[in-house]
Amino acid sequence: MGDEQPPTQFPPHILDQWSGLGVDLPSLFSAGNLGDRVGLRVVRAAPEEVVGTLPVAGNTQPYGLLHGGASAVLAETLGSIGAMLHGGPRRIAVGVDLNCTHHRGVRSGLVTGVATPVHAGRTSATYEIVVTEENGKRVCSARLTCALRDNPEAGPGGGAG
Repeated sequence: MGDEQPPTQFPPHILDQWSGLGVDLPSLFSAGNLGDRVGLRVVRAAPEEVVGTLPVAGNTQPYGLLHGGASAVLAETLGSIGAMLHGGPRRIAVGVDLNCTHHRGVRSGLVTGVATPVHAGRTSATYEIVVTEENGKRVCSARLTCALRDNPEAGPGGGAG
């Protein structure tokens, strides 16, 4: 199976924090079915930085350019993952504001998004997401704010379920 992707890389402290909870981290920290449809891949994930990629092919608008909504899916996914990892197993992150500025069109290749925290608080987290094309030129600048809420499924031991 030549199209299998390497697993998402998580730092050891994240693996330790979520171990024993019965949680499939790559599935939890993904874009789910939408991510599968658009070919989104989370490469690395930590509260300090989340990196992911998205192919342009299959994600274009009628002029043949990367669809702005595809950039938004990449940005919201990466920022949400950062906020979820910041919140830990006892919290859930819920997106409340996403804005995207599209700087240039891309017709082919792979775009990469990098999400870094602007604010990582107790009740909210805001991430800046920079999407670049393969030559390093910025395609999109985005900002996502998530509210952090108690996880209703968190047990007394700190985990879900």
